[in-house]
Amino acid sequence: MRFESELAERKAELSEKWADLVLGSYPAETRKIWGRQKDRFQNPVGAAIIDATRELFDLTLQWEDAEKIASSLDKLIRIRSVQDFSPSQAVSFVFLLKKLLREEFFKPMQAGGRLDELLRFEAKVDNLAMMSFDIYAKGRETMYRLRVDEVKRAQSSLLRKAGMIVDVTAD
Repeated sequence: MRFESELAERKAELSEKWADLVLGSYPAETRKIWGRQKDRFQNPVGAAIIDATRELFDLTLQWEDAEKIASSLDKLIRIRSVQDFSPSQAVSFVFLLKKLLREEFFKPMQAGGRLDELLRFEAKVDNLAMMSFDIYAKGRETMYRLRVDEVKRAQSSLLRKAGMIVDVTAD
């Protein structure tokens, strides 16, 4: 049986475990609230993390549509980038998948002489990590550009109000 088939058979369980690992990367109090409350209206962030890990796990298994994978990664990165995480912590959720796979499959696959299959799949996870860094950096760049534009608008408005800038319009 191919490794991807094993993963596909256990995708609900494994994506849930991955979501638990991601939720585990938050402070203890946050983790308790998000892990305990399953209602998506009372716990939208926890529900979004669970949905995104499920979707991303499935897309990683298929490995067919880079845009869908990037979109799914973006959902998790957006959640984590606005929280009190460093850039490396914000994208560390990808490496939690690698950790999970090793915990679940390393010893049996090593004993069965199939470790090469795990390593091949881990290359996909490494690619997810590289995509995540790019998405994170692009999002930060956009955010900083918006901040700079807002400062420029505010400064221009203040100078205009102070009479230091005159609007010239052609009639």
